[in-house]
Amino acid sequence: MATKLLDKLAVAADPPPPGGGALPLTFFDVPWIFTGPVERVFFYPYPHPVHQFTASLLPRLVSSLAAALGRFYPLLGRVRPRADGEGYEFCSADGDAVELTVAESEDDFEELAGDGPRDVARLYSLVPRLPAPGEEGFALAAVQVTVFAGRGIAVGVSIHHVACDDSSYMHFVKTWAGHCRLAAARDEEEAGAVPPPPFLDRAVIADPDGLAARTLDEMRQLAASGPPPAPPPGPPPKLVIASFTLARGCIDKLKQRVAANAAATAGVHCSAFTVACAFAWACLARAGAAACDQDLAHLLFSVECRRRLAPPVPQEYLGNCLRPCFVEVGARDLLAPDGVATAAAAIGASIRALDVAGGVMAGAEGWFQKILSLVPRRPMSVGGSPRYGVYDTDFGLGRPTKVELVSIDKTPGTVSLAEGTDGERGIEVGVALPEAEMARFASCFADGLLQL
Repeated sequence: MATKLLDKLAVAADPPPPGGGALPLTFFDVPWIFTGPVERVFFYPYPHPVHQFTASLLPRLVSSLAAALGRFYPLLGRVRPRADGEGYEFCSADGDAVELTVAESEDDFEELAGDGPRDVARLYSLVPRLPAPGEEGFALAAVQVTVFAGRGIAVGVSIHHVACDDSSYMHFVKTWAGHCRLAAARDEEEAGAVPPPPFLDRAVIADPDGLAARTLDEMRQLAASGPPPAPPPGPPPKLVIASFTLARGCIDKLKQRVAANAAATAGVHCSAFTVACAFAWACLARAGAAACDQDLAHLLFSVECRRRLAPPVPQEYLGNCLRPCFVEVGARDLLAPDGVATAAAAIGASIRALDVAGGVMAGAEGWFQKILSLVPRRPMSVGGSPRYGVYDTDFGLGRPTKVELVSIDKTPGTVSLAEGTDGERGIEVGVALPEAEMARFASCFADGLLQL
């Protein structure tokens, strides 16, 4: 279906940020330099014609974006190589702005905002592309608002992962949404609170062991070893994206099943996140979408470090503050009838291990190489988290009917997690797979629920 460009706007911060300058990349930022943006689309009902959107809602979206950028002004800048050749830095200059694309789509809004399998390419028509890199480095953020006449709007947000993690990403989006509510409300009480401002002092991320420089050196060595292997010949498989819900009752039953396996799980962290990851991992394995043709199956997910560092970092810190968590189980064990319990025990043990001797930074010097070693083994990886409350993002239009983490399609075997939309503390699982694998995953997911 056609998507028509209506306008492209350069939105600057209001009020203008401090003068241009440079900020260092921290150890937590460096591994993301050569990745790409985190891309989400937020869908909202909007039963009004296009002219009402452009005359009423669009000006509020633009002014509130400017207000949010006034707080999150580092997102206006770019990442560039340092002049001394020793790594990279964030830089900004007077006149920096974020590109806002305004478009109109003739596609089926209800289908795109649904849970069923949809062609990922259709969703990417709603996702803004970051401006092409130039001599001054690459941009960090872009946004797009797409109107579906008489049906709804889609708000797409792309932020390069080197700029920040999902906690900061959602802090920014909710700040934008809060200012937009405020612009539409008759008084501040009606609009609700705007989130607190971000914490911008990057000096709180200490690096006494020079981990940033060491990781960057490892990345240079990897680049010098030659390009990655070429993809298989022929066109890539068509990917579809779909969502599946683990209701609260199902999560509780999964926890009970894990607890029943007491010998393996005694004292192990068993949360909703743990059992949701375990259930999705087992389903991917049974569907053939996660590598289980080896002795071991692997899982990779990120853990929020702000509160775990010593001293802790403010929750509002703008940047990356994640560490990888590595889990492995026997491939046959994952495929067995009690594979979910086995996986949950292993995931819980890895989370609990973060609180033992050495703390959250234990083994940090080996994280990058460990991740590289796992790539050929096609681990399942996890994006998003129910704790970020993506469905609480209200631009004055109410809660979104759907939030899609579209960028999971970049890495095979990635699932997204978000809070469920039923208000009962369930979990939504998003998956992007080739059509045949998606059909098998859906069948495994439904069968797994029936067996609870």
